[in-house]
Amino acid sequence: MFRYILTRIARAALTILLVMTFAFVVLRLSGDPAQILLGPDAPQDALEAFRERWGLNDPIWQQYLAYLRQLAALDFGMSMRDRSPALDLVLARVPATLALTVPALLIKVAIGIPAGVYAALHRESVADRGVIMLAIFGFTIPSFVMALLLVLIFSVQLGWLPAGGADSWQHAILPIATLAIGGTGILARFSRSAMIEVLGQPYIRTAMAKGLPWRDVVWRHALPNAAVPIVTLLGFMVGAMVAGAVVVESIFSWPGVGRLIVVSVSNRDLAVVQCLLLVIAASMVVANLAVDFAYGLLDPRLRSKGAH
Repeated sequence: MFRYILTRIARAALTILLVMTFAFVVLRLSGDPAQILLGPDAPQDALEAFRERWGLNDPIWQQYLAYLRQLAALDFGMSMRDRSPALDLVLARVPATLALTVPALLIKVAIGIPAGVYAALHRESVADRGVIMLAIFGFTIPSFVMALLLVLIFSVQLGWLPAGGADSWQHAILPIATLAIGGTGILARFSRSAMIEVLGQPYIRTAMAKGLPWRDVVWRHALPNAAVPIVTLLGFMVGAMVAGAVVVESIFSWPGVGRLIVVSVSNRDLAVVQCLLLVIAASMVVANLAVDFAYGLLDPRLRSKGAH
């Protein structure tokens, strides 16, 4: 188990390093921050002074080494636009994003998994077909289309909910619903498939042949084994929700991390974008690392594989 954990941690650290390096290089090849922040009419001496102030005249490899030294000292840089620590700007937006993503994730789990399990236990029924249709509807519609559709219905037509902003809890309903609907469909469909596959295994037939009650067969044998791939999917969904938050927060004018990414990229605020990507990559890696550990606890065979 110890080697299994070390292997996963080493892979997580390598993933973060690769993401950090890729973001660093791409950001510096995508445009000149001096031209964007100072404007196209800025005098040449002002542009050169800005580049010199932020080390943009140095070769990219020197900039990268300086960046690594900063990170080693837990210095995430300063915003070129606000002259504030980049990490402070990012952390100030995290609670707003969590206010959307955490409830959306809980809704996905609370509805998607039970719906998928129920559909698997009642195959070819009306409920099963209904779950499949709703799942297809949920995960085939892009999040921006779903957001606009919800705004059209509940804000424009019915006037029940605000179309944007973050002044009250009512403003969070439509963004949360947008993030939750698609993921609920995916989770329901995946849970159904996982449960059907487990119910067809020989040990399920053996348990039934021994005369165990159907309820015990489902709860003690089928569900624990079906949970292994479902937990893995949840890890991927955590990362996908961060990407979805970029679209949803922009549409609903929600002041979270996703909206900060859009603004910072458009302004080429290098330190803020790098800090954002680093925090997002770290959160995704930690989530998948937790899933790996849970996977190893649920299936001891994986621990023996990871040890080699």
